[in-house]
Amino acid sequence: MEQVVAVGTRFMREVNAVAVLRKLRAEASMSVSALAKAVGLSRQAVTRSLNALVAEGLVEFGPLDRDSTRAGRPAQLVRFRAEAGHVLGLSISPQDVRVAVADLAGAVTTADTVQLGAYAGGEQVVETLLSTMERTLRATGITTGDLWFASIGTPGIVDPAAGLIKLIPSMPGLTGDLLLRRLTQALGCPIYLDNDVKLATQAERWRSAEQREDSLVMIHWGERVGAGIVLNGELYRGASNDAGDVGFLDLFTAGPSAPRHPQGLGPFEDRVGGAEIVRQAAAAAGRAGDDALLARIEAVGEHALEAVLDAVDDGSPAALEAIDVVARRFAKGITVIRAILNPRLVVIGGPLARCGERLLTALRRHLADEPLDQPALEVSALQEDAVVHGALLHSLDEIERTRFGLVRNQSS
Repeated sequence: MEQVVAVGTRFMREVNAVAVLRKLRAEASMSVSALAKAVGLSRQAVTRSLNALVAEGLVEFGPLDRDSTRAGRPAQLVRFRAEAGHVLGLSISPQDVRVAVADLAGAVTTADTVQLGAYAGGEQVVETLLSTMERTLRATGITTGDLWFASIGTPGIVDPAAGLIKLIPSMPGLTGDLLLRRLTQALGCPIYLDNDVKLATQAERWRSAEQREDSLVMIHWGERVGAGIVLNGELYRGASNDAGDVGFLDLFTAGPSAPRHPQGLGPFEDRVGGAEIVRQAAAAAGRAGDDALLARIEAVGEHALEAVLDAVDDGSPAALEAIDVVARRFAKGITVIRAILNPRLVVIGGPLARCGERLLTALRRHLADEPLDQPALEVSALQEDAVVHGALLHSLDEIERTRFGLVRNQSS
């Protein structure tokens, strides 16, 4: 994005201060002269902007650059005060709650994850989130007064404008405004609520230079399956913010429709999701006489998927067979996405990203005979932390828009 500066007197100081701040936030520190050259302003104009930013607590002058090799007086260094405020990123899934705190430059200062028990109700989940959040802040000496913005991602269909969870089959106790209402009571900063996969998709493009494609689909693959879609460099939400609910694809049933799953799973995720992976692994273990894997699956109850994924890491033949079975089915979903959207890249996120190259190899093999050229496949760089990083990104973007007057260049 080209740097914008003011050429007239109207809004000159505000616009020039934005130009200076944008450049400083991308650098550890700069000399005043180098900063003036970078933004295309006179040294006097930059100094006026810096003084205004210092008064707001966003910038500070540092020591003279006595290590510089240039002749003459040492340069005056200046830096952005990333520690002037903090943002909060939160995520909730049926398995866990995650909390992360970052400074204004996006550096994570502390994070925590707490596992949820089976069938945790809405109030119980919220209480766990609030206690985890309080403990995480206390560990770093940050108070709610230091937070400038908070964002949270959840499964399901979310209305960000209203702050409502409209449909969340995996955690029905959170339907409605319970989450936003309780967070508003606990925090004194603005709060944003969105679908978890949409936040995760934005995080992948932010944190991973290899995945800053302008045309990609990120598929969260775990107990449930959903996708985030990026077209022409922008996140595509659809008419009701639920574009990418691929878990509801019906690709395998012989009749007119699949029976409704008791846990609210869609037909596609019913055939490729976590419960089916566990079922396939148990069946393969039974055929192979792998009593050790069967015992591991039975011992952990609601965490059986994690046990199967651990077995994949260990190279268990039964677990690898299960992954291959669901990968063949999952490839059918990728072909549908490719036929409609033709993305350059499909990123696999969520718990299944742990399987790494083993999973990608199976998917590529099952896609090899498709008549259309298939997109490149990668696993998530952030894996199960993608949602909370997406929440941090949204918080930073909102600060840039509302407090700094900046707009992030999503393609950079």
